[in-house]
Amino acid sequence: MSPDHPPGLDLDQLRGLLDRERPGLVNGPLTGRLIEGGRSNLTYAVSDGTAKWVVRRPPLGHVLATAHDMKREHRVISALHPTAVPVPRPVLLCEDESVLGAPFYVMEFVDGTPYRTAEQLAPLGPERTRDAVLGLVDTLVELHSVDPAEVGLADFGRPEGFLDRQLRRWGKQLDASRNRELAGIDELHAALGRALPHSPAPSVVHGDYRLDNVLIGTDDRIKAILDWEMSTLGDPLTDLGLLVMYSAPLDLPSSPISTTASAAGHPDPAEIVERYAARSGRDVSAVSWYTAFAWFKLAVILEGIHYRYTLGQTVGAGFDRIGELVPFFIEHGLTTLQEG
Repeated sequence: MSPDHPPGLDLDQLRGLLDRERPGLVNGPLTGRLIEGGRSNLTYAVSDGTAKWVVRRPPLGHVLATAHDMKREHRVISALHPTAVPVPRPVLLCEDESVLGAPFYVMEFVDGTPYRTAEQLAPLGPERTRDAVLGLVDTLVELHSVDPAEVGLADFGRPEGFLDRQLRRWGKQLDASRNRELAGIDELHAALGRALPHSPAPSVVHGDYRLDNVLIGTDDRIKAILDWEMSTLGDPLTDLGLLVMYSAPLDLPSSPISTTASAAGHPDPAEIVERYAARSGRDVSAVSWYTAFAWFKLAVILEGIHYRYTLGQTVGAGFDRIGELVPFFIEHGLTTLQEG
């Protein structure tokens, strides 16, 4: 496969479909490349030499339909595009697997940078870094202010019992990758269950909202929120809790987990919570629970990666150190919950 014809992307088939469904959109031979960064679904940049688009499809090989639902992602960005929430313009959804071997969708290419590490933020300097992160909070408020029914997303999820289901789901996830003693993790899971907060009115929830899942333009403003595969209708404060967790400096010198929190000028968790509360008008008094839940979720995700590593099912470097990080995340979860 040449770089212009990456696996999973048949450019001739794609061109034929676009010419049929969107005549006049493409004005030259298509080239494509895989964009790095997506942990699950595959993302390609495609160009005709003048215009650029993005194609999203499930990973190669067999996957559970529900785990990589292209229709769902396309639906949420189509619903949000007319609102003030920055998302790429959707072009088309194709559920015919004969075109690329799996359902996929096409959206406009948005120019911008996903900042993944403190080192990448450093050239911006403290003031611009601060503005970018506070913009992330403001954009989250914008997302959570959208009325799901008004944009055709009233049936996009089941908000009733959302937190209870989430907690049980992640508990099952933990059980599926349990092959060693993990001090405190059952205690954390049980404590979260005992202290389940009362959810506010449901909103569209992104599910993985952080700085490296948005594109930031040269003016430091958010141009697009990406990676909607975990989005649903649910408790908006789960998005805030995750953002707060990612804003806590990890202080792990050799960690393979990268966050931007140690960048100069990065607002601390308290300021992020304050900003969200002031802009959204929501009661954030239970934010410690949501943040502790985020620590628990990440501990479970990391333990799953460690479990696959012990079975020889991971590819690449850094996986050997994941296991030793898990107790750190459990400890943070317990401490955060106690402080709440």
